[in-house]
Amino acid sequence: MPNVIVLGLQWGDEGKGKIVDVLSEKADVVARYQGGHNAGHTVVIKDEKFILHVIPSGILYKGKKCLIGNGVVVDPASLIGEINGLKKRGVEINSKNLFLSRNAHVIMPYHMALERENERLMGAKSIGTTGRGIGPAYCDKINRTGIRIADLLQPAFFKEKLKANLFNVNFLLENLYKTSGFSVGDIYNEYIGYADKLKEYVADTDIIINEAISRKGNILLEGAQGTLLDIDHGTYPYVTSSNPTAGGACTGLGIGPTKISRVLGVVKAYTTRVGAGPFPTEIKDAMGDAIREKGGEYGATTGRPRRCGWLDMVILRHSARINGLTGIAITKLDILDGLETIKICTSYKHNGKTYKEFPKELNIFQECEPVYEETKGWTESTIGIKDFEKLPDAAKAYVKKIENMLGVEAHIISTGQRRDELIQIQEQF
Repeated sequence: MPNVIVLGLQWGDEGKGKIVDVLSEKADVVARYQGGHNAGHTVVIKDEKFILHVIPSGILYKGKKCLIGNGVVVDPASLIGEINGLKKRGVEINSKNLFLSRNAHVIMPYHMALERENERLMGAKSIGTTGRGIGPAYCDKINRTGIRIADLLQPAFFKEKLKANLFNVNFLLENLYKTSGFSVGDIYNEYIGYADKLKEYVADTDIIINEAISRKGNILLEGAQGTLLDIDHGTYPYVTSSNPTAGGACTGLGIGPTKISRVLGVVKAYTTRVGAGPFPTEIKDAMGDAIREKGGEYGATTGRPRRCGWLDMVILRHSARINGLTGIAITKLDILDGLETIKICTSYKHNGKTYKEFPKELNIFQECEPVYEETKGWTESTIGIKDFEKLPDAAKAYVKKIENMLGVEAHIISTGQRRDELIQIQEQF
């Protein structure tokens, strides 16, 4: 049976949570492969909204195995809070449906402090992170000084690693950032308490997922953020610290690339971005404000307003190539209802040169001017439409134009926030 990756094609916030939620109904295993609790996947069931941060969206269905892979960095306090919050709302969570990789790295209090202080020190040149310690946790992972979930279950070993890490961390905090350091005892006691609450979920997730694949189960692999935030292939340095791209699913869960059947890229019908970084198609007038308000473009995790702009085919072609897409899911089509004309960026201009491909040089990319092609908008409402043929002619033409420009077919079109407000053109399972 298919093993399907669902990932974002822009700068995150594309609506992956809803798409994963819908596909989870037919999945046996839903696995998150990278990122941390800076992600916010929003799912609306009837009139009830769920915002998931680390726990896979499949948790909202009974009988699904939900995996938090080794590629994820975990803040234990946040994860415990997320578990307890879902339980209070009637969601069943136990050691039979939620599995936490023992190889996943742990976000420590000093990671958040280092990130916060570094952003403060950089001032106007700051990256605009969420301040949740994601980047520093990945830094420790690459530097081979990270603490993993498995370490928390071995108190003496954990304390030894923590003591060694704080020797360097406290020196930096006190001498470079001129702020107070941390106590080994305080962190140790706090995190041993977290370990006691999480130990029932800890498992060898790589074994679980590969066994499920061997049994020909339906496997859904869920990424956070988006391709243009990928540490290798995004708008560096304004990126996240992991690989949201298709390759990240393999390393972040411990499965081979030959096991991947489909890659579904999620793209918003327009473009948004949170925080700093270049954004060629950003709309900096009343139209951008109107799209933000109509689309509810505020971060699910941070509440920060998202910058809004027209659809950018240059970055989307880059994303399609990097990920090897087999299909796309177009979200928030309904937000464009009522516009007389809609713009699509087809290339960039910079110093008299035309760029049809995403330039890798940041100084060039941030100065690029978009070249637009205008297409006719539609006045009719698309909210809740479930049949492609019932879309307004101009909306169908817009979808077809995206398909033709990208060279990838639309398999799903979302026409509203609710779980059932979408058009299924091609099944994934």
